[in-house]
Amino acid sequence: MTNELLGNLELNRAYQMDCIEGMKLLPDNSISSIVTDPPYELGFMGKSWDSTGIAYNIELWKECLRVLKSGGHLLAFGGTRTYHRMAVAIEDAGFEIRDQIQWIYGSGFPKSQNISKAIDKKFGTGSEEAMGCTRITTKNGTLTPAIELSKQWEGWGTALKPANEPIVLARKPLSEKTIVDNVVKWGVGGLNIEDSKVKGIATPENEKGRFPSNVILDEWAGRLLDEQSGVLKSGGGSTGNKIGGSGMFGNGKVFKTEPRTADTGGASRFFYCAKAKGKEKGESNIHPTVKPIKLMEYLVKLATPTDGIVLDPFCGSGTTLIASKMHGINFIGFDSVAEYIDITNRRLGNFEGSIV
Repeated sequence: MTNELLGNLELNRAYQMDCIEGMKLLPDNSISSIVTDPPYELGFMGKSWDSTGIAYNIELWKECLRVLKSGGHLLAFGGTRTYHRMAVAIEDAGFEIRDQIQWIYGSGFPKSQNISKAIDKKFGTGSEEAMGCTRITTKNGTLTPAIELSKQWEGWGTALKPANEPIVLARKPLSEKTIVDNVVKWGVGGLNIEDSKVKGIATPENEKGRFPSNVILDEWAGRLLDEQSGVLKSGGGSTGNKIGGSGMFGNGKVFKTEPRTADTGGASRFFYCAKAKGKEKGESNIHPTVKPIKLMEYLVKLATPTDGIVLDPFCGSGTTLIASKMHGINFIGFDSVAEYIDITNRRLGNFEGSIV
């Protein structure tokens, strides 16, 4: 890794600045991939940076498009409630939406309001007798005791347990007529399938495991899935399938993947599981939305050649940059919050292969 200049910026550094202004300092077609975790625009924990609308700003994504090499990939996290607006802005900026990856985790905390208890709080005075005497006019005009209404809504809430975050997988359009011509000219355009295969299911035909999918699990989600599925057995044979007619997947074409052999295990063996290392966030890292290093390492490796440059316009506490450094891939990061840049620099400075 080097600290040479890219445009007006030094490689392998995190800069405290607005990302749009920062990207204006980078040359056209200079970045190999963009791997980032933008604000979800939910006002998370009252943080002002999570409610600016930046993730929906087409100008932001146009700058990402400009600095990215033709055929380069963008991987951007989003919230389940707001992902669609970000994805539309990315597409409107000129990107091709190639897929949606789902990161599924088991540690989300439910934020659901108990409707029955809310009724008790609003109409109760601390006793069932008082609740029975208090009558409420319901939607059909009848007077119903508050205690009966509370029982009617027992077990109802207002939200599901958060357990997934979508990731948009987009690509800057190819500048050349074919993918071969594009990778020859720009050195990007494809995904690193071989090095992203799911390990542990090696076969004689394929030493590196299963073809990567658009689902990623964390370790907890993997265990939960295996508990529900139990031990499964998959048979051998070919995975090629002929698609007939004029369906959405083709016109009578055969799509061949790798041969498969019989194996057994839980359902999680079909997916990459991003296993976090103990205390990898660091005690002094106060950023509220830190992603696991293994997760970001997988995404960086998936989209970036080893001689490429990764850009993270919302680097936060630097996990994407650390993941890049782990693979010897050059990087540049931006964040507008000085405290987060300090954390990033400390984590990068302490990096010794596993200590972050």
